[in-house]
Amino acid sequence: MYPRHTFVNGEIILISSLLSNHPITPAKHQQNKYLPNSYILQGVLFDNCLGYNLPIDFPCPKDTLSMETQPNTSQRSLRQNSIYLLPNSFTVAALFSAFYAITQSMHGHYETAAIAVFISMLLDGMDGRVARLTNSQSAFGEQLDSLADMVSFGVAPALIAYKWQLWQFGKIGYSVAFIYCACAALRLALFNTLIGKVDKRWFIGVPSPTAAALIVGLIWVNHSVEKFPAVHWWALGITLFAGLSMIVQIPFWSFKEINIRRQVPFVGMLIAVLLLLLITWEPSLVLFLFFFGYSLSGYIMAARRFLKKRRKAD
Repeated sequence: MYPRHTFVNGEIILISSLLSNHPITPAKHQQNKYLPNSYILQGVLFDNCLGYNLPIDFPCPKDTLSMETQPNTSQRSLRQNSIYLLPNSFTVAALFSAFYAITQSMHGHYETAAIAVFISMLLDGMDGRVARLTNSQSAFGEQLDSLADMVSFGVAPALIAYKWQLWQFGKIGYSVAFIYCACAALRLALFNTLIGKVDKRWFIGVPSPTAAALIVGLIWVNHSVEKFPAVHWWALGITLFAGLSMIVQIPFWSFKEINIRRQVPFVGMLIAVLLLLLITWEPSLVLFLFFFGYSLSGYIMAARRFLKKRRKAD
């Protein structure tokens, strides 16, 4: 029988011992600088042998040592690499919807592609809320969400816009599409670095889902409501405006002050019903006008602040 002990909170805890010549009690261990695989415990030098720390004058027969006491590193690594299924499923579904939108645009189904991007926006807004409600936030989920957002609101709208109208402008067209895609990447990187450093009530620059909604909203309106005159120029201007709006250093209201759990007056319910009816009346036009107005709101508020400062200075 050989002594068996383990490490608990930085201490060597003896499990069983039949050593009469070397009395051992729990104590903090100290690594021997001359023998890196050994430890000194109450003046006795212990050797690290297959997970056991035995006195150096004791043999270490490998056939008598059980491997059951060794830490199961494979199980621990699997446990550490585990992910939360529910919130990440919403993120992957949003990524699939964006991928589906790209493939539909390749076949000329631009209205279907636009609707798929809006579905991706809906799923992207749900994954974070599901994670908070189920207490399943994780660093993995944050990274996956950021990568999915780049595809859903950066790559997909740029490719759809180029395949739809921007190809007619040649080099200018794919340059504008790339500017939008690059601005989306910069916007997402900036958002990740500013987490916890800025007021949650405000976004710096237009959020990437809003920029994507401007582009696909224009496509949806053009196919479902009315054909725009010179629509290729509209596509060029909206794509460039949406891209640059993501990186401007202008605050936009984040709507995070709205608490859906708070009680509201009865008239608030009537307003919600009217909004739902308005969206069902013409969803493409209502959504496009809403996101376009939101994109202009930051510039309008910035202009008002500038004029106030100028008046005070005069």
